[in-house]
Amino acid sequence: MASQSPGTPGSSKNPSKDGKETPQKSNLPLSLLHIRDVMDRRPSKLPWVDVVRACGRFRLSLLQARRGRLLPTLNPLAIGDESPPPDSLWMPWMAQKVSWGDQEPLSKIPFKIMRGHEHIVTSCNFCVDDAKVLSGSYDCTVKLWDAMDGSIVREFEPVPEGPVLECSVTADSRRIIATSYDKTVRAWDLETGKLLWKLGHETFIVSAKLSPDGKYVVLGLDVDHGIFIIDAKDSTTVSHIKDPHMMTLTACCFDPDSQKVASVSFDRSIKIWDVTSQASLLTITKAHNNAISNCCFTFSGHFLCTSSWDKTLKIWNVHTGEFRNRGACVTLMQGHEGCVSSCHFARDTSFLVSGGFDKTVAIWDVEEGYRKLSLKGHNDWVMDVSVSSNKKWILSASKDRTVRLWNIEEIDQIPLVIEHKKTRGSTVKQCEECDRPFSIYESDIFSETVTKCVFCRMNATDLSTEASQSSEGEPSLSRESSPDEEG
Repeated sequence: MASQSPGTPGSSKNPSKDGKETPQKSNLPLSLLHIRDVMDRRPSKLPWVDVVRACGRFRLSLLQARRGRLLPTLNPLAIGDESPPPDSLWMPWMAQKVSWGDQEPLSKIPFKIMRGHEHIVTSCNFCVDDAKVLSGSYDCTVKLWDAMDGSIVREFEPVPEGPVLECSVTADSRRIIATSYDKTVRAWDLETGKLLWKLGHETFIVSAKLSPDGKYVVLGLDVDHGIFIIDAKDSTTVSHIKDPHMMTLTACCFDPDSQKVASVSFDRSIKIWDVTSQASLLTITKAHNNAISNCCFTFSGHFLCTSSWDKTLKIWNVHTGEFRNRGACVTLMQGHEGCVSSCHFARDTSFLVSGGFDKTVAIWDVEEGYRKLSLKGHNDWVMDVSVSSNKKWILSASKDRTVRLWNIEEIDQIPLVIEHKKTRGSTVKQCEECDRPFSIYESDIFSETVTKCVFCRMNATDLSTEASQSSEGEPSLSRESSPDEEG
């Protein structure tokens, strides 16, 4: 009796009368018969049932992979993913490319992600007429980027031996500085990348800023809470202010005229100094309910913004010659759900940008003191922010190791902003004093009587306060001011 020859399950061969084997008729579908015939011709045979199952799983895995790439594009919380168009095939190397995308369905804020740092990005600045971006990171590098294509133009060498805390650039983009945890501050020529000088200290330098005119550098020290002002050309000491604060400094900056320096601290105080005389021009104690993280002047130098760990920002009037004893301030609230890390004014002071530990970038309407829009996308804390000179771009540096470039040129045309203005019933007026246009809202009970912008109103309040104090015979700067004392 002839035995059945071994073969794939479901296929048997019977010997014919002439001794040749002929296959039996099979009831299998033609597609499976084709797979079986292909496998019969391969040197190593596999059970055709296993092949069919494998093909099915392979098709399913492709579908799941495709679905996994498409779903994030529909999720506004997954805006950081660089997903391809639905009808294109994703390749692994695409994740390394710089991409543009919509911030969230209703806002339509395009952004660009700059990847290249290997650790927390602590600082970011625009330079070279907004065509370049400067960044510093905990990966001990300072990088110069092309703002158009997101490529790295230069990495400044020799690199610091510790994490970079802050970097700064002059207004003419000729020189940059960076301070790091190796207790040094370095200066480079931006165009050539040449190291100009290196200065070491016995303690950590927590803040370093170049003056707008490029002549000075202000350094905030950690242990002795001191402020050093040095010559930007040769790093020689111009002045040293000892123990200006009770606790560690967190930030310091020059005013636009490079004549004054503002410093803020963990002790919640604000101080403004004269660069030449080292005299304290203004002190505000208990300015916030928690540590003050950063500060920045308006481009007129009349106002100072401070950001704090108490989740708020405040704008203070510090006009030269009109410093007040108890001047009013504008408090910006309900913009961040966590500590506010940084702040930066637009050149014309029409808006303010802030970054927070809630992973967002907030754009504020300064005139009315409300959050205009929140930019979401970073996967970790936002460490620093910057605004381009033409007001079309915002930079944000994050703990997620990236720098984001946001295009806000058409911010007033996006649905979220339009809806918010309609809800508030805003109208535009012209300031009778400075001729600047400003918004007023129908919900404001004083909307019909307000004829000046917020800055002119703050100036008027300060002048009236000083006049009343002078009439009482009280010196305008006789003591330190504290918001807690204001009635």
